[in-house]
Amino acid sequence: MKIEQVKIDKLIPYARNSRTHSDAQVAQIAASIKEFGFTNPVLIDETGSIIAGHGRVMAARKLAITDVPSIRLTHLTELQKRAYIIADNKLALNSGWDDEMLAVELTDLKDMGFDLDLTGFSSDEIDDLLTPINNEIESSPQLTDGFKFSVIIACADEIEQGQMLEKFELEGHKCRPLITQ
Repeated sequence: MKIEQVKIDKLIPYARNSRTHSDAQVAQIAASIKEFGFTNPVLIDETGSIIAGHGRVMAARKLAITDVPSIRLTHLTELQKRAYIIADNKLALNSGWDDEMLAVELTDLKDMGFDLDLTGFSSDEIDDLLTPINNEIESSPQLTDGFKFSVIIACADEIEQGQMLEKFELEGHKCRPLITQ
């Protein structure tokens, strides 16, 4: 498979595509393309019919992009194409989030001045994710059933991190290494 640049006006949307894209979501995709580039090629068949990437094509139109990176999937039968159009969207929805790790990443990005709107999360979702971390930092330490408390320690390097992990684990603490930039 190779990536080729295809004229956007040569792409044919799948008429029975069951995935919808609101104007707000297309705007999010457009903002992502503008910030990060067109990092996810459109999947098309031999005739230029879109198999996956309808939202990306709509966002490209919004940005007046005339050629989009595409991969031709010529090995699929008509039945497989129809099924994959659904599977491509549903399989991504079936994944979950490690909320603690996500909150740490979002906090770091926020602290470095990155626009968190570009992550696709709404302001309310970001606030909900970051509130437990902010509350832990702001509240006085106390042991309360049902709550989880965390401490983040900045280490000079991987060796020091390993030493700290070993020390805390020997003391009976549950630890998880975290590497940030």
